[in-house]
Amino acid sequence: MKRKGAFNLTRVVLAAFFLFAAVLPLLGMFSQLASPGASEVFGTEQFKTACLNSIGVSLTSTVISLALALAMSWVLCRTNIRAKGVIAVVMTLPMLIPSLALGMGLVFLLGSNGVITNALGLDFSLYGFWGIVMGSVLYSFPSAFLLLYDVLKYEDASPYEAADVLGIPKVNQFLSITLPYLRKPLISAVFATFTLVVTDYGVPLMVGGKTTTLPVLMYQEVIGLLNYNTGVAIGFVLLIPAVVAFLVDVLNADKGKLSFVSKAFDIKRNVARDAIGYVAGIVASVAILLPLGSFVLVSFVRKYPVDLTATFDNVGRALNMNVGDYWINSIIIACAVALIGTTLAYFAAYVTARLGGRFAKMLHLVCITTLAIPGIVLGLSYVLFFKGSLLYGTFAILILVNLVHFFASPYLMAYNSLGKVNENLEAVGSTMGIGRGSILKDVLIPQTTSTIIEMVGYFFVNCMVTISAVAFLSTTLDMPLALLITDLDAQRLTECAAFVSLIILITNIAFKLVLAGVKKAIDRTGSPSASAA
Repeated sequence: MKRKGAFNLTRVVLAAFFLFAAVLPLLGMFSQLASPGASEVFGTEQFKTACLNSIGVSLTSTVISLALALAMSWVLCRTNIRAKGVIAVVMTLPMLIPSLALGMGLVFLLGSNGVITNALGLDFSLYGFWGIVMGSVLYSFPSAFLLLYDVLKYEDASPYEAADVLGIPKVNQFLSITLPYLRKPLISAVFATFTLVVTDYGVPLMVGGKTTTLPVLMYQEVIGLLNYNTGVAIGFVLLIPAVVAFLVDVLNADKGKLSFVSKAFDIKRNVARDAIGYVAGIVASVAILLPLGSFVLVSFVRKYPVDLTATFDNVGRALNMNVGDYWINSIIIACAVALIGTTLAYFAAYVTARLGGRFAKMLHLVCITTLAIPGIVLGLSYVLFFKGSLLYGTFAILILVNLVHFFASPYLMAYNSLGKVNENLEAVGSTMGIGRGSILKDVLIPQTTSTIIEMVGYFFVNCMVTISAVAFLSTTLDMPLALLITDLDAQRLTECAAFVSLIILITNIAFKLVLAGVKKAIDRTGSPSASAA
């Protein structure tokens, strides 16, 4: 009875958490749409222009990102080039840094006084529509790449072998076999990429110039003018593509389970194809590494771009401006969210994947619904709902908003892993007098350790780079390091802003390496017992 009561308590805690942390703030925010100030926003010329800019930028960026992601996935899965693992890691590096920093990196390279602009004497203006597209592609490409690469590398080679025997040309094979196989992942990638771009304000804020997008307009109105009516109206519009993406992803989900072992591709030697693969890999890697590498250059010069003399003075200047304190703020928030979020997400996944019932189905829907809430919308809803409460202006509200913002993906990781374990395990344990708690502790958690480590990494890295969810909620005392980039850039302390970006990148890389080391250590210690069993 005690064990049953413990699991019932878990259900109550999870239900209360989502009601308090997600449902009520959003309902409170959108209840203000009925106010005259909010409804009038939709008719303004400023709103219409920003809306058209957002749609144009997002559509263009989505098409380019998906084309590049598909090309690089093909290069890594269908050619014989070397260092595929290294290239795959490089493709995901932009995920380890805020979108603000990616926009700033482009300014360092292609701005009016950019390194490449000056070196080649280019008459090129980065600021505006195409600048936002370039930054948005850099920002959204890693997500699109991972979605397609993870599917393509497990594709079955048998249909292609049969097509070769029948003499079907490669182009027809791609159109008739590859594209139908990728249809569902491509649809998911289209909506996920579009949503990622349309709700981001970091890149447009840095390189947008006079081209204003909806998130930038929302940021300027709420942060600069404290105009919450405009923020609520724009937040409602930004929620629409995210909800559509969520519904398409749910309806598009492949419910079938693979009951066969797919045959791996035997990639034959082809000099021309592999040469194209090497060129594509090198060009893509350089395009990603250059903006990130620019932080190193700018961080350690006296005054960019006037005086490029090497110096460590910027490190001291940054530390004098309490960069170390803001870094500690980010570490505290990221560690707290990683610990609490992983625990909540794992237990939520256990309830939905292993216990079953009506509550489990409802909880699963609520858990994945958080995917449909853009960070900037969630942040504004927290301002309106929690203002004046004990939580407002504290670390607790920053931890809470990040928990909700990033909850869905780690939850799905745990849900999928727990769902793969024999569904009769608890029933067998019950007949032997073994409780669910013991099975969870001694069987399920050890079997899903790798997933738990991935969940921790996801929460931590995203908390370090996020700007949207916390922009409206942080104060000078608890501000995360990523938000300092905007302040330093506004004060023309470019070198210090670059150094802050570099700190975030190094922190995330170091944390990823630590997690990889922990995973290897667990695998090594676990292998002897596994073999003995």
